[in-house]
Amino acid sequence: MSEKSDISLLIIEAQKGNQKAFNSLLNTYWKDIYHFQFKKCNNEDEAEDITIKTFARAFDKISSFNTNYKFKTWLYTISNNLYIDHLRKQKTETVSIHKNSPDIHRIIDEEPSPADQLIQQQNLAQLKAFIRVLKPHYQEVINLRYFQELSYKEIAEKIEEPMNNVKVKLLRARKLLAEIIKNK
Repeated sequence: MSEKSDISLLIIEAQKGNQKAFNSLLNTYWKDIYHFQFKKCNNEDEAEDITIKTFARAFDKISSFNTNYKFKTWLYTISNNLYIDHLRKQKTETVSIHKNSPDIHRIIDEEPSPADQLIQQQNLAQLKAFIRVLKPHYQEVINLRYFQELSYKEIAEKIEEPMNNVKVKLLRARKLLAEIIKNK
């Protein structure tokens, strides 16, 4: 069986929602997309962030992938568009209306009031309820990252998956969580 037909089979499986197929595609193309981004922005963190977003977008839109094109080319196109979006966001400049006004110093009490504490507790309970709607593997990575505050590396070791998979899984989990919250 050729590499092209292997990739085609992985794409078909990924379109059916097979997580292992997603992981295989991610592992196959991660370095190519990362190096593509690194050459563009010359910053490891930005290249990694855009690469993660590339795979998340690709996996969200995989059902629209046209098999008449190469999968790698499709990933490069997504990645390039995300890079352009990234540049646009960087160019946005915020200017204060009171640019020439003298500095005003205020002392702010940063301790939350009892009412604020109650609202935070209620919001946290509601957030946890939304998280419970997610599939268990997404719940797990969100819990490990945001409640146990583990690093990507620690999460990867704990769930025994490559760090790149953890990053994409977290990004997908956050997107799904945002959709759940938006729809409630």
